[in-house]
Amino acid sequence: MSPDIILVCIAAYFLVLLFIAWYTSRNANSETFYRGNKQSPWYIVAYGMIGTSLSGVTFMSVPGEVFTKHFGYMQVVIGYFIGYFVVAFVLLPLYYRMNLTSIYSYLQNRFGNSAYKTGASFFLLSRTLGASIRIFLVMMVLQHFIMDAVGIPFAVSVCIILLMILLYTFNGGVKTIVWTDMLQTTGMILALLITIFLISGEMNFSFSQLFSSIHAAGFTQTFQLSDWKADNFFLKQILGGAFVTIAMTGLDQEMMQKNISVRSLGESKKNMIVFSVILVFVNLLFLILGGALYVYMQQKGISFPAKTDETFSTVALNYLPPIAGLIFIIGLVSALFPSADGALTALTSSFCIDILGLKSRTDWDEQKKLLIRRSVHISITILFVILILIYQKVIEASIISTILRVAGYTYGPLLGLFAFGIFTKRKLTGILIPVVCIAAPCIIYFLAMNSEKIFSGYKFGFELLLVNGLLTFIGLYLISKKNEAV
Repeated sequence: MSPDIILVCIAAYFLVLLFIAWYTSRNANSETFYRGNKQSPWYIVAYGMIGTSLSGVTFMSVPGEVFTKHFGYMQVVIGYFIGYFVVAFVLLPLYYRMNLTSIYSYLQNRFGNSAYKTGASFFLLSRTLGASIRIFLVMMVLQHFIMDAVGIPFAVSVCIILLMILLYTFNGGVKTIVWTDMLQTTGMILALLITIFLISGEMNFSFSQLFSSIHAAGFTQTFQLSDWKADNFFLKQILGGAFVTIAMTGLDQEMMQKNISVRSLGESKKNMIVFSVILVFVNLLFLILGGALYVYMQQKGISFPAKTDETFSTVALNYLPPIAGLIFIIGLVSALFPSADGALTALTSSFCIDILGLKSRTDWDEQKKLLIRRSVHISITILFVILILIYQKVIEASIISTILRVAGYTYGPLLGLFAFGIFTKRKLTGILIPVVCIAAPCIIYFLAMNSEKIFSGYKFGFELLLVNGLLTFIGLYLISKKNEAV
């Protein structure tokens, strides 16, 4: 399919997003931007969060990894499912009881400014790196198959896409992205289902025959039960997945900003539970898609790409009927935008509230606060552009593994801080809090790099996040004091 036609479709898609942004941001104020005036329908949030949670990483990396890891990713998904229940019944009640705008305000109320600023800073670091890596993955595909064909350089492509995202999130903030995420989730899921249907048609298979062929090829192998030292041992993957969810959803301002925009705690819990159930089935469909892609390539004699992340794009854009290419690009763009719009909004909110103290500044009028918020929004967009251009030079590994490993280092201190606040009554103060939170991931990095030597062949997997959080917890305990008043 002509790149010009695809670009027209992307432009039309963007115009729909702009219309939604215009409609939802009428009479918008700071409360609209930060919390959607606490009027977001729970079912819209639940549905839209699917797109945010999956993003371009799932869209590209999960199908690609089926060749080497089969359905092993479902071990992590089971952990995700468990983690969402912890978020729903432990963290959400805490956030609603305290009526938080930024979830890191909990740390301020519990431990003071040092813990508050440390937690917010780790979120800013974590989400900036994670979101920019997700955007980078999608941009590389768009560049290779679309932008290069029309002569647009990579740096220009990145600037155009991020400018588009900046425009539709600029005023409405979380109220806008709750509704745009719904559209984008629909685009992603339709692309997934239609592509599976097209591959089945190309091989003259029914869905049951397609799944049987995937199973016969050995791709449905899920649980690794034999070697407990391996990084993909099932218990490590499930535990790691659970704590990745607790940290990357429950302790993440972007994800929680949408949840606390729901009217009540009961509806927010309902949103989280429904979302977690749907997410399991959607991830399973992505794995089935990955198996279908490899079975199709084997049947047609197509060479496997050197990078597994390129498997879906290679087949959809080069070998399936032309309509598959358009569907793939729409799905990919639908995966890209939730990776960026929510991150831009959440990072802006956290920096303005947690670092600048914008909501508590009585010496600034609303006009000045609006100007500062917009300046931060633009600055974070520029930072994303810079990071993506850097990634183009340095990232080689599978993107999903990169993101989850980054999360293990950067979300660990957040996990330790919140766990210490919730499960102990001890007091923390002073400069030692950030020292512990920086030292823990440094120690974990050393252990991870040398674990096979130190622990007789043991390899860290996704449980690295849990160990990082535990080490942070221990360090905080060592510097803490009894607090009889708590």
